[in-house]
Amino acid sequence: MFPGAIEVLPATHLDQLGTIFARFATPDSGNVSYGVHTDTARYFVKTAGDPADTRPYLDFDDRVALLRTAAELARSVTHDTTPTLHAVIESPAGPLLVYEWRDGELLHDSVARERFRALPTGEVLAALGALYELHAALDAAGWVEGDFYDGALVYDFAARRLTVVDLDLYRRGPSRNTMGRMFGSERFMAPEELVLGAPVDSRTTAYVMARAALVLLPDPPQPVADVLIEATTTRFPSYQAFYEAWLSASSTIDASLSNRST
Repeated sequence: MFPGAIEVLPATHLDQLGTIFARFATPDSGNVSYGVHTDTARYFVKTAGDPADTRPYLDFDDRVALLRTAAELARSVTHDTTPTLHAVIESPAGPLLVYEWRDGELLHDSVARERFRALPTGEVLAALGALYELHAALDAAGWVEGDFYDGALVYDFAARRLTVVDLDLYRRGPSRNTMGRMFGSERFMAPEELVLGAPVDSRTTAYVMARAALVLLPDPPQPVADVLIEATTTRFPSYQAFYEAWLSASSTIDASLSNRST
């Protein structure tokens, strides 16, 4: 159904493919994405935007490079929380990444975020558990967090399903901070993401994931709170160490919640 390459601009091709029912333009990144409905399915299609647009922080070639990173990540790790990447279509305006469409609300939106925070503790813990399981798989594949925040989280309240998107700035393997203040929201960022020359590695991923829980879980049960505090103060030596501590703590909470319901 999807060609390997096209000779027209992305929007033109998508109009031919089906009906564009949504368009998302991100001025800071320069990316332009579309919701497309065909006769058989809905898709989310991400592009690098207008090659001539010089307003974003990154130039067109850098935006294309990040899309290729996103495609590499999607092909290296599959998980229930990540949309399936169906195709990468080459075009005169860079690649089109064609993902399955996922329903839900972005948790960066304050209304959706507060609604999520008000859910039963068990449901929030389950969503965080899925997020952490995904990052365990990413960590095992060598990926390190970059620019993660609640704008990467989509929650379907009806289906109770978390979707994780926009992992374009994740990197393979440890690196050094070459920017000073890296891309991201300071509510989630690890200290090393603000310090020029600091190492950025799996410990960074652990810190940022712990911050996600502290933002999204308003009153963490004590065993979980202890893990989150350690992750953001004395720090775990690796993401895997954090994840194992989380699994141990959350299992005691799961048992407690189960006992209450019986």
